[in-house]
Amino acid sequence: MRAAETDHGDAVDRTAEWQRLRERHLEAGPGRRMSSARGVHHVALISGDLERTIEFYSGLLEFPLVELFENRDYRGSTHFFFDIGSGNTLAFFDFPGLDLGPYAEVLGGLHHLAISVDPLRWERLKGKLDDAGIEYQHESGSSLYFRGPDGERLELISDPLGEMYGEVIG
Repeated sequence: MRAAETDHGDAVDRTAEWQRLRERHLEAGPGRRMSSARGVHHVALISGDLERTIEFYSGLLEFPLVELFENRDYRGSTHFFFDIGSGNTLAFFDFPGLDLGPYAEVLGGLHHLAISVDPLRWERLKGKLDDAGIEYQHESGSSLYFRGPDGERLELISDPLGEMYGEVIG
């Protein structure tokens, strides 16, 4: 039964399931096929307050605001973009007049967004989070987990792209 395979908690051991999935699907190492994708063009989130979002991402996290224009799908809505390095952008929409409610994790939704920053900048940004009174969880010496202005979960990770906690991904 598949439902039993997805139980969770202290008493659940999913090791066998994960091993089966690795054996069936994992493509790692130099022999894996090339991805059809070039990278993430942008990830688009929803902003509850345009200026607050700009101040948080551009001011606090030091991601330059690089574009801002009217959303083509919703008149009066703004589509705006921050440079997060390596040709990638983090985008937002605001939807004035819509009561969207608070951030929630939903199937197909965002759990967290992990953004790689170099170790010196990571230390500086950690200090800025401290100065701003933003609570975070410091994990494995290289990750800071915290929430953005609308409750979105974020991670700043000082590991290089393609690595996580000293291990190569893929």
